[in-house]
Amino acid sequence: MNSLTLIEATLTKLAQLTQQQLNWYGCSQDLASPPLDISNWSPTQPNDKGYLTWSPGGQVQWYAVALTIPDSLSGYSILGLSLRLELTWWAQSAQIYVNGKLVREGDLFDSSTRLLITPNATPGETITITLRLVSPNHDLGALMKSRCVYEKGQDPGFIATQWQILAQYLQKFQPDQLPVLAEYLSSIDWSLVTDTQAFERQLQTISTQLLPLATPLQQYQINLLGHAHLDLAWLWTVSETWKVAKNTFTSVISLQETFPELTFGHTSAVLYQWIEQNHPDLFTTIQTKVKQGTWEILGGMWVEAELNLVGGESIIRQLLYGQRYFCAKFGKTTPIAWLPDSFGFPSQLPQILSQANIDYFLTGKLHWNDTNTFPYGWFNWRSPDGSSVLTFLLPPNLTGVMDTNPISMSNHAFDWYQQTQLTQSFWLPGVGDHGGGPSQEMLELVQPWSDSPFFPQLHFTTALNYLQQLPNTNLPYWDDELYLEFHRGCYTTHADQKKLNRESEGLIYAAELFMSVAESVYSKRAPFPTLQNDSAKNPVCQENIPQAWQHILFNQFHDILPGTSIPEVFTEAQQGWLEAKAIGEKILTESLEAIAKAVEIPPSFHPEAKPIVIFNSLNWSRSELVSISPPDGNWGIMTTTGESLITQFTQQRELLFYASAIPSVGYRLYWLYPLEQTPPLQDKPREYILDNDYLKVIISLETGDILSIYDQISQKELLSAPGNQLQSFRDQGQYWDAWNINPNYQAYPLPPTQLVDIQYLETGPLQWSIRVTRTQGNSSWQQDYILQYQSKILQIKTQVDWQEKHTLVKAAFPLTLTSDRVIYGTPCAATLRPTESSSKWEVCAQGWATIEENNYSVSLLSDYKYGYDSQPSQLRLSLLRSPTWPDPEADTGKHEFTYAIYPNLGNWQQAQPMKRVAELNLPLKVQYLDNSLNPKSLPPEGSFIDLGADNLILLAFKPGEEGNWILRCYESQGKPARLNLNNNLPLKVICRVNLLEEVINCTDCYSIQPWQIASFLLVSIN
Repeated sequence: MNSLTLIEATLTKLAQLTQQQLNWYGCSQDLASPPLDISNWSPTQPNDKGYLTWSPGGQVQWYAVALTIPDSLSGYSILGLSLRLELTWWAQSAQIYVNGKLVREGDLFDSSTRLLITPNATPGETITITLRLVSPNHDLGALMKSRCVYEKGQDPGFIATQWQILAQYLQKFQPDQLPVLAEYLSSIDWSLVTDTQAFERQLQTISTQLLPLATPLQQYQINLLGHAHLDLAWLWTVSETWKVAKNTFTSVISLQETFPELTFGHTSAVLYQWIEQNHPDLFTTIQTKVKQGTWEILGGMWVEAELNLVGGESIIRQLLYGQRYFCAKFGKTTPIAWLPDSFGFPSQLPQILSQANIDYFLTGKLHWNDTNTFPYGWFNWRSPDGSSVLTFLLPPNLTGVMDTNPISMSNHAFDWYQQTQLTQSFWLPGVGDHGGGPSQEMLELVQPWSDSPFFPQLHFTTALNYLQQLPNTNLPYWDDELYLEFHRGCYTTHADQKKLNRESEGLIYAAELFMSVAESVYSKRAPFPTLQNDSAKNPVCQENIPQAWQHILFNQFHDILPGTSIPEVFTEAQQGWLEAKAIGEKILTESLEAIAKAVEIPPSFHPEAKPIVIFNSLNWSRSELVSISPPDGNWGIMTTTGESLITQFTQQRELLFYASAIPSVGYRLYWLYPLEQTPPLQDKPREYILDNDYLKVIISLETGDILSIYDQISQKELLSAPGNQLQSFRDQGQYWDAWNINPNYQAYPLPPTQLVDIQYLETGPLQWSIRVTRTQGNSSWQQDYILQYQSKILQIKTQVDWQEKHTLVKAAFPLTLTSDRVIYGTPCAATLRPTESSSKWEVCAQGWATIEENNYSVSLLSDYKYGYDSQPSQLRLSLLRSPTWPDPEADTGKHEFTYAIYPNLGNWQQAQPMKRVAELNLPLKVQYLDNSLNPKSLPPEGSFIDLGADNLILLAFKPGEEGNWILRCYESQGKPARLNLNNNLPLKVICRVNLLEEVINCTDCYSIQPWQIASFLLVSIN
């Protein structure tokens, strides 16, 4: 027998002296209460893992055992020892009864216990233990661990655990010392077991002899911080979360009375706000605890958000509103960003964090990687602009609970040292996901191990104190996104949430922008007119913008926006989206009307002409088709110089015209005038071809796919095979159904779509479109291929009635370009990823992906589809998938979305796909005018804000949180830029500020580095 085998056998034998396995009897009936008689219940048989399992789907399973306390276990007397019941379960509901009395409850996350049955075990006493467990809806139920443990201070079980920890340490770091340990353990005289005192003296003697071997263990230090990761919504609704938060925080404060050494940390400004508003006494106590240093404010964000699917400004607002709340209520911001459970992190996050006074970023989710182990635990994470943040990988937590099991804690301490060479590790005792925090059982277990010479030093601390004592020089750098190799389906699941988020972000951007413009315009020229009262000075209350943002930010929580919650959560979320959009629409409507009323109306060239103003919310000049709803009759469009423009009516009787060079964050006035005759109809071609002199597109009569996309300017065919193939795959077998795409989905292709109809809708002269109708299983697809005047973009406007289950559908575009990399849009950045990767086979992008070769590029654009994949000569966009857990009807029903192909001569910087996506999501706005007598101080055409650099993109123009105005932009091409602001407003730049709107020192505030996010403070020059 080798040393390790002897050690393991000895420790098992020693531990069994105080452990009693349980033989359960089971009943699958849903009884009202635990019965007194279980004689008719059936014996249970564990599976090969030692688990007792039963059917999924919320099925009730009872287990019971009549435990008679023995005189001894393998000869070792247990008289007077305490008795604990150790259980671990996988059940959505768990109830534990002792002698018919309910003594403990739990769930999927509060999933284990060390329940004290009696402090003084009496041999011969019979105790009936009954469990009522309910299986998860999506998985088998399981009783995974069950045993009784008899304890006193230095009992054989405790000593066996001490020696096990020593053995694990030696095995990792000093394997040559294992024979020494084995020799000591082989000296145990087992004949002394029946003589309790003699046997225990013998064990203590051996422990003393082993102390020199255990000395290195004391060089390690495990730093504890109580925690309760609390999902604002997931398998429960937000309304339940508020109750859980209150109970969790109350429990922690109560435990701190008994265990004054306990420290606790928690995130999410919105949780504290709710406690403040609904339980002010509890909130006051928390404020006191924060001042005392026993409660730590973490995170800095409004919620623990999803960060891949949201725009860069949303991440900024998470921190702006979160940090400002913490500063207002607790007197300080937090330097620690804390996102343990979000599903990957974009490359610009370090810059955004550092500009919000964040020094440290902590996450644990990268432990979930399914392909590569993340190489670092403590490192510098660097953004493309060069900003960096110290980043720490939290201990693995795959079950939602982190207890104080000494084996788990010490193993992590040793693994942490192997990875980082740091002897100080971090541990977060507490029940999470559904709240709970540290329990009394966890804290009681800390004390004996704090005094053990065979265990690392233990003490409670704060995250900040722990992080500040870690070395921060000569750390490795990570210069990429933190891509989670898991949960790739979140980019696609619950498309409604993605659509509402993208629409809300764009709407609030435009509303805040034009509200700020309008207030700036009228602050100098005249009172601000409104729809309700022309003499009012402000059209809307500025406080409504933060309110709208906070609705959006809440729904960006990492189990709402990704679509991974129960149906009731999305019902609640819908209300938040609607409220945000209502605020945005009201502000935008009133702001545009107020600005339009100040536009000077020149003489018209037609007596019945009606003035309209076209607004551009983006910071570059735009020329594109505009759609308006004219009165009945025939109408045309005329410029202010009297030029009649080409127009076209759509099938829905929308009037199209080409609005040319609408200025940056500006407007242009046109005339809508009646025509004496109807414009001639265009003849429909016999072939299904779209041609606008830039692109020529041929549609297949057999399939509805695209046979050819030909760039007539560059004389280049884009497709190597039919494009817009709707490729469907069976996508099932994943435990995390809504989260994960089956890695082998491509091995399970489904039959192709069937063409039902193809027809011309429009044949110019401004818009050409062909409608293709197809079926797929029980679902129907209607897609309009659209080319527009003066446009190099082929739009594919899609309507789907989706009725499939466990199906993934992608739009595929095989291309004539070949590259080993693709550039993807990410928040305030562009991220390069390989076209062939064992891990990044499905990635997230903010509306665009570009492949380029030989100074030519092709981009696949999307309004709110985020999941992409690529091959060296192919781009694909994930359109829909249909998991059934946690929401059995996820994505079932009707969808509308648009994606597009955009070729361009030049590289991706020259193509500027991020601008084309912005134009797709924020079309030009139409505002009708009347001939009111308001002061006319604006010319018929104008630009309010021009940044003066083609590679700067406006993120926000907003009222400052402390007054004045904030303008924010980012550099979008990886090149230096300089702000040359032409604002045509009574405002001037004073200085640069950070994302919390605090003044920062810089030698040249107008100079912007590649990929830098820059915010400026503007003041009135009146």
